[in-house]
Amino acid sequence: MLSWQPSASIAALHRRAEIVQQVRGFFLQRGVLEVETPYLSCAAVSDPQLHPFVTDFVPEGGGLPQSLFLHTSPEYPMKRLLAAGSGCIWQLCRVFRNGEQGRRHNPEFSMLEWYRLGFDHHQLMDEVDALVSTILDTPAAGRVTYAALFAAHLHIDIHQCSDQQLAELGCKLSGLVAEMPRDGWLNLLFSHYIEPRLIEPTLVYAFPASQAALARIVDGDDCVPVAARFEMFINGMELANGYFELVDAEEQQRRFASDQVERTAMGKAPLPVDNALLAAMQSGLPDCAGVALGLDRLVMLALDAERIDEVIPFPLDRA
Repeated sequence: MLSWQPSASIAALHRRAEIVQQVRGFFLQRGVLEVETPYLSCAAVSDPQLHPFVTDFVPEGGGLPQSLFLHTSPEYPMKRLLAAGSGCIWQLCRVFRNGEQGRRHNPEFSMLEWYRLGFDHHQLMDEVDALVSTILDTPAAGRVTYAALFAAHLHIDIHQCSDQQLAELGCKLSGLVAEMPRDGWLNLLFSHYIEPRLIEPTLVYAFPASQAALARIVDGDDCVPVAARFEMFINGMELANGYFELVDAEEQQRRFASDQVERTAMGKAPLPVDNALLAAMQSGLPDCAGVALGLDRLVMLALDAERIDEVIPFPLDRA
């Protein structure tokens, strides 16, 4: 029988509300502007791994319907605000990702995203650590490069090993007999054999340049050029993903095109390109760093919850 009752306890919802107020106070104290951007968009985030929900706007009184996407992240419109001169901004909003459901996933969830002008990814790591430690009362997070984790836990040098060596290690540990690109094996090894070991607060940075997404490529974080990107983990769970943001519109357009090629290769339909973001970047996106943090997961950590259902009132099976 379908239950009408919330999956989260009322006490958990009170704690969740307290955490939201702590977040709001954190940014108010730092003079960061709270903003709201649309949940519906004419274009979707280009990441081939994400699956957006699509809906139709049907004009009242007649007219052609228009396909719109429920956003998987508020990143693109927030960057348009940055280009328009908003200054540092933050937002807490609902985001939607089709197909994501499980112990730590619900297709509709809450994301905290913010952008800091004049910050690089190292400075933003400081601020993420400050927010998380304030709410969870945890010690300062350790910091380690992506490659150093592979060396420590899997005894492989990802800068020197061949694609075949990486695939052989992946097949040996997973038992899979499969063909995947280099990043496919890296992602599998990281998510299955490294991430679960990151129990204490840990900031992982210097991701491979091939995994830059919307981050810059930088020298100096490791022995080779790498993505200016970081992720935070606690109790074996990813909590946040941040970038020293790409501001080059031409490079962004190239990455959009690359994403479309990858989507096609995966048997997925291409998605409309966000030309409004490209226009904003062409007008001048200021140097900044940005991060997305899963609020539901933050509450899970605060309550020592095992499932996301324990911290949201109505997950998909009770919607």
